[in-house]
Amino acid sequence: MSDLEPGDGRPQNNREWQLIEKVLLSAHQENRRRRRWSVFFRFLGMAYLFLLLILFLPMTGDVAPTTSDKHTALVEVNGVIAEQNEASADRIVTGLRDAFEADNSEAVLLRINSPGGSPVQSGQIYREIQRLREKHPEKKLYAAITDMGASGAYYVAAAADRIYADPASIVGSIGVIMSGFGFTEAIDELGVERRLLTAGENKAMMDPFQPVDPQQKEHVQTMLTEIHDQFIEAVKEGRGDRLVSPEKNNLFSGLFWTGQKSVDLGLTDGLKSPGQVARDVVGAKDIVNYTPRKNPLDELMKRFGARVGAGLADALGLQETRLR
Repeated sequence: MSDLEPGDGRPQNNREWQLIEKVLLSAHQENRRRRRWSVFFRFLGMAYLFLLLILFLPMTGDVAPTTSDKHTALVEVNGVIAEQNEASADRIVTGLRDAFEADNSEAVLLRINSPGGSPVQSGQIYREIQRLREKHPEKKLYAAITDMGASGAYYVAAAADRIYADPASIVGSIGVIMSGFGFTEAIDELGVERRLLTAGENKAMMDPFQPVDPQQKEHVQTMLTEIHDQFIEAVKEGRGDRLVSPEKNNLFSGLFWTGQKSVDLGLTDGLKSPGQVARDVVGAKDIVNYTPRKNPLDELMKRFGARVGAGLADALGLQETRLR
């Protein structure tokens, strides 16, 4: 009698079952070995890349360059001026101090490409430039605006001995802004109930889901005017008599102009690129950048750590909580 029943493909004795189990077990073990080796080689590849990063990337954080040749010391103001950004007061001030204190720097060049930002950060940079110029009277500080030097960026530039720009640069915007939105009619139409609890009658000032309170609006406007006055005084102190009829030309109204027009208005002193300033004004064409740079390895590890943390939080079902 056959081991297989008619129409049935299953083995009917223990020997054949044992053979099939052995084959299946062997295949399973082989798959597990393959997965282990795959994980091992992936880990080995990551370790190799990590070793290359350690060997070829700088191991220090913000390091100021050193040179024995006479040069123009450059510090860059790029992007929005804010505490956590590349153009933060801490980073720019650190670069300025190193640039002024460098033995062979003939002058300091502030290369600006920024739409502005925090009045606090801008004011800190402005005052530090004043202090450093007083401490190192033998070194001039020049500002060279490339694409844009507006608002808080011009606040910073006003502290320089001279300001230069490109004919097509955007210069000015001496003003202060606070913006927002109002959704009072929208939530009424949608039937949304606003639930907001506060301790202090003005804690929810300028809440976009509530009508504007005239007294609160007046208070905020007073603050903006005070900050604007501080901005104006800084520009007047830095530019002095070079400003051409500031009230008549609405220099402090928030308007902005091309670099070419800014020369006529006294907002800038000439049309030159950063390289031209170093070569023709400073007389030291070699430029050394003193802007603090973030360590690429630190940035990589920070991103890696953030991804690992996010993965763990997601795996554990943790919800993110933020202070607002």
